[in-house]
Amino acid sequence: MKYTGFISKDSELAVTASHSSEIKPQKEKKSFLSQLISRSHLLLLAKRKAMVNSIEGNVLIREFDEDRDVKVVGILERNCENIGSKKGISIFTNSIMGDPLSRIRFYLLRIMLVAELLESGEIVGVVRGCIKSVGTSSGSFLNMGCILGLRVSPTHRRKGVGLKLVRSIDEWMLRNGAEYAFLATEQSNDASKGLFTKKCNYVNLSSLSIFVHPTSFPSKNISKNIKTEKLNIDHAISLYRRTLRAKDLYPADMDVILKEKLSLGTWVSYYRDEGWLEDQNIINGTPRSWVIFSIWNTCEAYKLQIRRSQALRFLHTTLNHAREKIFPCLRMPVSDSLSRPFGFLFIYGLHGEGENLGVLMESIWRFTSRLGETMKDCKVVITELGFSDPLAKHVPQESSMSCIDDLWYIKKFTGQSDEKDEMLMKGPVGNVFVDPREF
Repeated sequence: MKYTGFISKDSELAVTASHSSEIKPQKEKKSFLSQLISRSHLLLLAKRKAMVNSIEGNVLIREFDEDRDVKVVGILERNCENIGSKKGISIFTNSIMGDPLSRIRFYLLRIMLVAELLESGEIVGVVRGCIKSVGTSSGSFLNMGCILGLRVSPTHRRKGVGLKLVRSIDEWMLRNGAEYAFLATEQSNDASKGLFTKKCNYVNLSSLSIFVHPTSFPSKNISKNIKTEKLNIDHAISLYRRTLRAKDLYPADMDVILKEKLSLGTWVSYYRDEGWLEDQNIINGTPRSWVIFSIWNTCEAYKLQIRRSQALRFLHTTLNHAREKIFPCLRMPVSDSLSRPFGFLFIYGLHGEGENLGVLMESIWRFTSRLGETMKDCKVVITELGFSDPLAKHVPQESSMSCIDDLWYIKKFTGQSDEKDEMLMKGPVGNVFVDPREF
């Protein structure tokens, strides 16, 4: 195999291999370490710490280079999702920081790969990946790889580019200790489903619904008998540690998510006459009916935009789902306010207990909508729930509420996982935590 142009972001050293398989230093920093490591150890280090370049046919799969690829990848992502628009409307999102890695910077184990044509050097595909620890309802924890943002240029689709990118990211996750790999796609995307299930051996993990509503919620007053109160971070972490056990899958680093800058906080909604938070034992002394939720603020990281156009609809995003899923189901007129970039609030970590959850869920949507109205450029409130999540049936049934189906797929890498976690491969799981970092 021929390796070329490989530079590890995690290592101070790089290598180039030719057809003669001779390993030569491509670029050495004058350090004591570089003088001691043998060439064989150097190659081993490179393979362990980063994705080694691979050449298949006329396509080179290599690691994204922040110094030279940012602008090119931006152009690719603005043009790789061309969808015909009868209304002549262009919709896309733009990263405020212009950072293609923004979706995976939250994770220590992460990578972004590009597909480059050998003859012209044109980048025709991109994919992002990360590895995180997730908890399961059985009480065990797994290393889960996540595939995010697979994009292939429209002029190079159906030529195996997407397959090469997926196989390369799978190999990287496997080498870095992932036991499973996971991804999400919309139910209507037959090409994506075919790629992952028929060619890459992924199976259905879960079906979910994305609920979208403008911040201008129908004008009704929140019941005075309902209290929505913000928790301090320690109480939020403690309460989530208990409630997350009800989920089939959830992130093991919930405390890290709650402490992220984009997380605005955690609230509980309950009936005022039960006086819950006045009791010191808020963890075990929960009221008869209550809901906990957190809010993620995308307005500080990326914005969505709608433009009138005579061309096609362009969806360019640093998000995993927003590009394909939010706008097709969003029943919003293209007004002047929406022709400018705008953001949205994402409700995550929803968990409720008790019989009277419908009114509580409505109060949560109104609370979040009002919060969004006070924030610059925020126009939309969104959440995503699994098909068997008890709260899914309590989402307000307003005519202005939109919904679209989402699918999660999973693949098992090793046979060493606990048998009780085989449920992930035997059929869909319905009550899952949607990580706001990956939405």
